[in-house]
Amino acid sequence: MKKYNFLKAGLALVVALAFNNTQAQLKANQTLANASINSSTAFLDASSSTIWNASATLGKGILFPRADLTQLTLTNNGSYLTANNPNRFDGLIVYNTGTGNTPAANSGIGGQAVVPGYYYFSNPGSPTATTTGQWLPVGGNPKFNVVNGAAAGVATNTQVDGNPVYAYKGQFTTTGSSTAVTLTVPTGLTSMYGITIFKKAATGNKVVFSKELYSFDSSNGAAITGSPSMSVVYPADTYDYIIEYFK
Repeated sequence: MKKYNFLKAGLALVVALAFNNTQAQLKANQTLANASINSSTAFLDASSSTIWNASATLGKGILFPRADLTQLTLTNNGSYLTANNPNRFDGLIVYNTGTGNTPAANSGIGGQAVVPGYYYFSNPGSPTATTTGQWLPVGGNPKFNVVNGAAAGVATNTQVDGNPVYAYKGQFTTTGSSTAVTLTVPTGLTSMYGITIFKKAATGNKVVFSKELYSFDSSNGAAITGSPSMSVVYPADTYDYIIEYFK
């Protein structure tokens, strides 16, 4: 019985200490007192103080959870209260350690290029799913690299009505005497958002840039360069294009 009572007393002491420590951390490093936190805008104040650090030059920081976004999937364990998370992880912050693309399933829109750094999950307006969300770097828009011939395309940082816009980069070659060209149709294309034709000048002033095609057949890639009022015969050469589209 004595051993039992000792364990109970020890457990009560640990719980009390843990509770008191938690309360103190709400005010954190400014002072040991924490009564004013109830009327403060700051829920957690971890400001540095010589009371804690013993030196004005001894820094303190918060270490965020680390995750590899090329592997991470988002899931609820079944007991999570959906009502407490109406926008499905909207605002979740992690430090990403991976370089590559996010998985195709259970990670938002998937296929997003990520590099090491802080990211937050942006999923506004979706109370039922995470499939419309995307990982955005803290402090700026996500970087994405549209590489030539990537069949799956690349998810961009643009959404229209909650649907992500993908980008595919390809090339076509002209004869110098015809307006007809053939563009590769990206895998999974359901509707178009835009087409950009361009050629970077290696030497001299040979630069082409256009956002217009007279026509484009998404079933076979057949296209006519130019606009409805004026078709364009490009000089014989190989040109780059980027198709922006929805899946």
